[in-house]
Amino acid sequence: MAHGESFSLIDRLAPKRVHVVSLGCPKNRVDSELMLGLMRGDGYEVVDDPERADLLVVNTCAFIESAKQESIDAILDLADYKNQGTAKRLVVTGCMAQRYGAELAAEIPEVDYFLGTNEFKRITRALAGELPERTYITAGSALYTADEDRVNTIRGGSAYLKIAEGCNRSCSFCIIPKIRGPQVSRPLDDLVREARLLAASGVKELALIAQDLTSYGVDLGNRDGLERLLVALEDVDGIEWIRLHYAYPWNFTDRLIDILGSGGKVVPYVDMPLQHISDDILRAMRRNVRRDAQRELIDRLRSVDGMVLRTVFITGFPGETDAQFDELCRWVEEVRFDRVGVFAYSPEENTAAVDLPGAVPQEVAEERRDHLMALQQPISRQKNEALIGETMRVLVDGVSDEHELVLEGRYYGQALGIDGVVYLSFDDGARVVTPGSFVDVEIDDASEYDLLGVVRA
Repeated sequence: MAHGESFSLIDRLAPKRVHVVSLGCPKNRVDSELMLGLMRGDGYEVVDDPERADLLVVNTCAFIESAKQESIDAILDLADYKNQGTAKRLVVTGCMAQRYGAELAAEIPEVDYFLGTNEFKRITRALAGELPERTYITAGSALYTADEDRVNTIRGGSAYLKIAEGCNRSCSFCIIPKIRGPQVSRPLDDLVREARLLAASGVKELALIAQDLTSYGVDLGNRDGLERLLVALEDVDGIEWIRLHYAYPWNFTDRLIDILGSGGKVVPYVDMPLQHISDDILRAMRRNVRRDAQRELIDRLRSVDGMVLRTVFITGFPGETDAQFDELCRWVEEVRFDRVGVFAYSPEENTAAVDLPGAVPQEVAEERRDHLMALQQPISRQKNEALIGETMRVLVDGVSDEHELVLEGRYYGQALGIDGVVYLSFDDGARVVTPGSFVDVEIDDASEYDLLGVVRA
């Protein structure tokens, strides 16, 4: 065998290095973690630097226009590495692949495979170049079981627990049901098993996620599915915090609110996107809930001691008048949410809202978004300043991304990745703390989004 042939064989048998870019929501991140588990099982090495990678993967998002553009930019950036010869193969997965895979395949020849939301588990065969077709796009989204290997990519002591896939809602602005398919809930016993495995790995906080959390189990015939799940997760040793994300303002029973206020592992924190408050806009959005019902629910939730409420609104939805936007602003000032996110409306093809009359210019939608966020800032600051002097139990996440010499963590009212943090300082006698541990922190300063505190010995 010639020297060159021998080198080629050794190179082919060596562990392949993969660079993975994961975009979009936590639900998509869990899919990336499952792909990382499959890669690990087949001996692939994941590297942070695309220049060192033999293989490239982009797990994409296609929720709104800015997310689609970010996904396209990431694909094209990694395609450059393949064009330069530093990488041998490029695979695109996720919602962009599901929604536009056929079109992208024609426009971006550098991509070797497109795997949709129901096909991402083919990832290792794609990386090996073993799949006979270039696009794999079938309806729906792949679920997983606790027995499948998954690499938790969250630092510290937290992990996402995806309890369902898909959505049965028909919100007129949202493309997700057409991408991800109808809701399919994971069996309760399997979720409890995964929670135990995560706890055994050192996880202390479970963030429950789904497209529509409060509908968990309805497809299985259990309208009280979320309540049953939360009660079961309370018994998982090692888990200390359980929080609720993407809770549609529906099916909040008295029992569910009692669980939130029980003082157990389910923390009094609810992430509940409301989208708007004008009844006319809510009707056009097909939200199936109205202003009075939303306010009644907020009042019920606030009967829970220490409740922290996060919500999201859309500005510039078709037909939104100045008066309706003013109504939203007054309501936000009146209700005083703890956390608010705002999106300028993004028209998405194949959604019902695209055909609605009364389009709002994009610059107006963005101005309204900025104005609403500016209204919320002093509210957020006042709520944070009210915590000064209190001693909070904080979960340490690790070194701050903003300040490399500072540790940061979160109290129960701050969710991973979307809310602020607690920056930590130390008394002379304070013990050494490690990511994934809980510490008592006395809050001594606050800003609109973040807290600062001293770890007490």
